[in-house]
Amino acid sequence: MSDNSRRDLLKVAAAMGAGAVAGCAAPLMADGQRTMFVVPGTSITVVGSNERFPVRRIYCVGRNYAAHSREMGSDPTREPPFFFQKPTDAIQNIAPGATVDHPYPQVTKNYHYEIELVAAINKRGRNIAAADALGYVFGYATGLDMTRRDLQREMSDQKKPWANGKSFDFSAPIGPIFPASQVGHLTKGAIWLKVNGQVKQSANLSYMMWNVAEQVAHLSQYYELFPGDIIYSGTPENVGPVVKGDIMEGHIDGLSDLRLRVV
Repeated sequence: MSDNSRRDLLKVAAAMGAGAVAGCAAPLMADGQRTMFVVPGTSITVVGSNERFPVRRIYCVGRNYAAHSREMGSDPTREPPFFFQKPTDAIQNIAPGATVDHPYPQVTKNYHYEIELVAAINKRGRNIAAADALGYVFGYATGLDMTRRDLQREMSDQKKPWANGKSFDFSAPIGPIFPASQVGHLTKGAIWLKVNGQVKQSANLSYMMWNVAEQVAHLSQYYELFPGDIIYSGTPENVGPVVKGDIMEGHIDGLSDLRLRVV
């Protein structure tokens, strides 16, 4: 989706409801029927290309840095990787060099940042061996797994799914994808996040308990992966809250930085 502002999204939705989106008439299906309306696709900018990466599914790895696992109350020595999903329209594209408005979500009073490496998949596969897994990774981006922490904890205490805390509008800000053919496969390098110029999270990609190849291999045991899938690979320790007016800056060595203003 080329424009992620709330105002423009509402305009598009209203226009669709009125059947007034120019050039967006629903195509005929094989049986001669048409869909009721057109749902816009979600895509991400690709560095060095005029093509965009369409997003099929967003997978997120939970507690993949030992120190973060401990701060969330888990024992990292015993826990295999686990995954949850966000909706594709959680994507908020962040252009390099821009400060993008990021809306503070409804309901929550404890809104947390989580800086993460994102891996983009461009090949179909299941039961992939870790030794082969990086062959399925097209490239990498800097992302944020934004979290309504109070709702996540409430759901966890009730042994209910995390959807209210993790899966909502604009909860997956992301920078452009850098093809692995340009930057290589990222296994080490600084990853950090600042709020209002102060460093809050700071680690190295090498601290991940399960690297990207292992994540892809493990995930492919449970789901068949397809081109367009992306994997948020977990966050370091020292997650914390932001409020309206705060500026978040996210960095991973070799990729574009993110800069967002909470509004």
